[in-house]
Formats: sequence, C-alpha cells, structure tokens
Amino acid sequence: MNVMYSVSGFAVGLLVGITGVGGGSLMTPLLVFLFGFKPSVAVGTDLLYAALTKSAGVFVHHGKHKSVDWQIVGWLALGSLPFAILTLLTIKHYMAIGKETTGMITFSLGVALLLTACALLIRAVLLRKKQAQTAIDDKLSAMQNAGRFSPSWQIPATIFTGAILGILVTLSSVGAGALGTVALLFLFPRASTLRIVGTDIAHAIPLTALAGWGHFMLGNVDLTLLGSLLIGSLPGIWIGSHLSAKIPERYLRPVLASVLLLIGLKFVSQ
Repeated sequence: MNVMYSVSGFAVGLLVGITGVGGGSLMTPLLVFLFGFKPSVAVGTDLLYAALTKSAGVFVHHGKHKSVDWQIVGWLALGSLPFAILTLLTIKHYMAIGKETTGMITFSLGVALLLTACALLIRAVLLRKKQAQTAIDDKLSAMQNAGRFSPSWQIPATIFTGAILGILVTLSSVGAGALGTVALLFLFPRASTLRIVGTDIAHAIPLTALAGWGHFMLGNVDLTLLGSLLIGSLPGIWIGSHLSAKIPERYLRPVLASVLLLIGLKFVSQ
C-alpha cells in the first residue's frame, strides 16, 4: 500500500468536502499524470471509489435532510444504467477484437473534464440566481411541475440526460457530480439546492457502482489503490465538509475550473 496514494486521496477528499467538486474530475487525472496509471485503470478504480464515498453522502441527504427525490433518480437511472451497460459492452467488444481502448477513454476523459470545468462556472451563476429568488418551493410538486420543459417533455428530457451521463461517466468516471447538478438545475429550476444535490448524489451511486463493477470485470480496477485512496479520502472529505463554511469556495471554484480546463485540453490533444 503506497502512502502517497492515501495522501493524494486525503488532498482530493479535502477539496471535494470544501468545494463539492466531484472526486472523479480531480482523482482520475491525478492517477494518470502523477502516478502513471493507465487511463482505463484510473477510470475503473475511481468509479468504485466514487460509489463508496458517495454512499455516505446519500444517507445524510435521505436520512437527515429528506432531500432526495427518488422519482427523479428513477428517471435518470432509466437512461443512465442501460447506456452504462451498453458502453461497457462496447469496451469489452473492442478489447476482445484486440483494439486499444486507451485512446477512446483518454479522449472521453478530456471531453468530460472540459464539460465539467464549464459546468462549475455555470453552476455558480445558476446558484447565485437561485439565491436571489425571494421564494423557492422545495416541495416535490414544484420539482415535478416547474421545469424549463413542458410536463410532456420533462420526463423524456430527464431520461435523455441520464443516458448522456451514463455514457460519459462509464468512459471517464467524470460527470456524475458537476454535470449532473447543472442538468438538474436546468430541468428543475425551482427545486432547492439541497434537493438538487441530494438527488444527484443518489443517482450517482448506482451509476458509478454499475460502471465500476463493469470495469472491475474487465480488469480495470486496482484494489490496492482503491483501499489506499479510501484511507486518505474519507477523513479528508469529513474535514473538508467542516471547513467549507470557513473557506470561501467562490474563490476556489474558478481556480479548479481553470485547472480542469487545462487538464482536459491536455487529454483531448493526446
């Protein structure tokens, strides 16, 4: 077990706790560039890492805050889980015929990081507008009936969003957090921020667990690395969540977005 893996896990967990940025967008590039792991192994390991770390978050949101809309989770999963399976089968097919999948995963990772960087900045704008509203209905009826789409299109749009997330997350391990949150903010603009975050985390768990298990079956998961990351990241997330009230993340978020933008460009250009 490499101590540096745990130290890196702690650093990423700390940033996740402070800023709420998804661990995949930080952890996967770190594993590739700093420790030299193959992109496929970094993605597969990070997916299981995300499933385990997000599980604690959903217990808080569901048990303490009652902020998970399980109907919306179901709509997202209806799109994401089947497309995650199709993506895994595609990767398996390419591996079976001897084609290298590293390039596909690397490019997908770069695209996901670029989208995440943009999503971080967009989310900040959306959240500021949301905070400026004088009255926000946090009830389930508002989340179902106050979207930017007509009721007849809202469910298909949510399922389609889930399908895109299913493909992107399975290929890159990035997108379940920042991109999912922004999508829900657009689909359900009158829902409270707490409900948006709780719903997004709840959907990310089955998606990352399914995609991570699929990568494990393909041999793309390093269990020793996974254990080392968890040892460091869990206390890091706990400490970061307590520091988040004291550190103004509005300053950290643009910096992180800029870093992710540069890393994404590097992955895409490879």
